[in-house]
Amino acid sequence: MLFTHFRCGIEITLLVIFALILAFVGENLHLPIPWLLIPVIVSIIWSIVKDKNSLSIPKPFSIIGQGIIAIVTASRFSPDVLTGSQEYFLPLIICIAVTSILSLFNGYLIHKFTDIDFNTSFLGSIPGAGHSLVAMSEEMGADAITVAILQYLRIIMVSVIVPTIVGFFHTSSNSINFVSRHQLLPSLPLPINLLILALVAILGVKIGELFKIPSNLFLGAFISSLLLFSFFPYEIIIPQSLFRGGLLLLGLSIGVKFEIQTMQKLLKAVLLEIILVLILIATCFVAGYWFHLVTKIDTLTAVLGSTPGGLTAMMATVIELGGNSGFVLTMQMTRMLLILLLTPIIANYLKISQKA
Repeated sequence: MLFTHFRCGIEITLLVIFALILAFVGENLHLPIPWLLIPVIVSIIWSIVKDKNSLSIPKPFSIIGQGIIAIVTASRFSPDVLTGSQEYFLPLIICIAVTSILSLFNGYLIHKFTDIDFNTSFLGSIPGAGHSLVAMSEEMGADAITVAILQYLRIIMVSVIVPTIVGFFHTSSNSINFVSRHQLLPSLPLPINLLILALVAILGVKIGELFKIPSNLFLGAFISSLLLFSFFPYEIIIPQSLFRGGLLLLGLSIGVKFEIQTMQKLLKAVLLEIILVLILIATCFVAGYWFHLVTKIDTLTAVLGSTPGGLTAMMATVIELGGNSGFVLTMQMTRMLLILLLTPIIANYLKISQKA
């Protein structure tokens, strides 16, 4: 047993090193979002070819990756975005409505052409709050495994396709460090900076768990870091290397969710879901461009804010490419909040209707 764990630990270490080297190469070749996309692809390949007795990617990879990106997002977020977005409320709701209606229709098609019940296909097709929907699925009478497959397949596709497309049309920023907005404040030594950030992020996640905040790994760390940047009497510096490390860990944890054995059992539903997600992504690009035309928000921000889920990956992409991360977060969080409020009501209604 000890030898098996040692061997698996060596495998994961080599996987991280391999992804790290390829990400460096991708950056030198000016590939789009190399620190996120290359680890995703590497971990997908690893999840397919790995031995069945091998350990999976450690859970802390995802926790640390989401926490780092949440911290960087908070460093770029301004409360003015929330007040300034009020004038865009109607176009924002229209974008959310278009995405939601198409997602409901996708769920209906999956139910119609496969053996999956509508509750399951409905929950599996809703864009956003994927982890929360999987957690709620059994209570709502759905198949949690199928919901997870449909949700994670969409998240993987969105996390790979959207950054790849927008990355080819935008140049990523070359800044060395991310800093808090209060750049005139006295600074602290970098080790103390990092220790404070780690403690604040951990506290935020724990509070998020206590109050059952959706996507608490991201939102809990984001809220606590936002309070830190707003009220801490010292300048907080976040090295670019830390952000890259967060992208790498996040990418590895996203790609490893790909389970080919399970997907083979639901091949028809998976193939249909791939087609429907591609259509959904294309529709969201159109909706995002329309939002850009109506509101004059830059195209990158409008498109990434309109994507069907993949909150953390979209935040990583908008930060890397220099868009308005605060507004993207506002758009994504508005959709997530509406989904979490309305989904249980709709799902319970469908459950009652099926019994009747």
